[in-house]
Amino acid sequence: MAAFIFWTIEALEDFIKNSCTQTTYPKLCFDTLSTYANTIQTRPEILAQAALNVTLDSARTVSAAVSGAGGGRLMSPREAAAISDCVESVGDSVDELRQLVAEMEGPVGQDFYVKVGDVQTWVSAALTEEDTCMDGLDEGGFVGGEEKVVVVRERVLRLARLTSNALALVNGPAPVQAYKGP
Repeated sequence: MAAFIFWTIEALEDFIKNSCTQTTYPKLCFDTLSTYANTIQTRPEILAQAALNVTLDSARTVSAAVSGAGGGRLMSPREAAAISDCVESVGDSVDELRQLVAEMEGPVGQDFYVKVGDVQTWVSAALTEEDTCMDGLDEGGFVGGEEKVVVVRERVLRLARLTSNALALVNGPAPVQAYKGP
């Protein structure tokens, strides 16, 4: 006879909330992942994959926004260079995350953890790209296009936080323990 376990949405959300405590930005983690509670259930490896997918979706959105930030009102050469660097860095981040998500597609199982080294490398590389963008924007001294730089900075900062959370969920004890066995 098969045993069925039925989880309440509250129990599933509690699993996500507890898992998110291992991240640097637990509120952002919970807010972005709780909508996937029924898919995640109480499976740490699905939670990690969901975090990676949320991060990729955000990276694509940020990439489009950053690419569009250079248009409109004239910017100083310094502002234009900072935005251009961000376009390249966030684009690289999207490429790295896309490769990672493609690598992780398929059934979730033991194979997910065989690939953890790749996951850590690609997510860390994406975070480095986002930090590179932030460094250029943090140099200050912007005039004219400063409001665009502020908006881009806020979006890239949120993306970096999502990326950091995804890395924490992949590195954290919950996903690794999922397949340690007895």
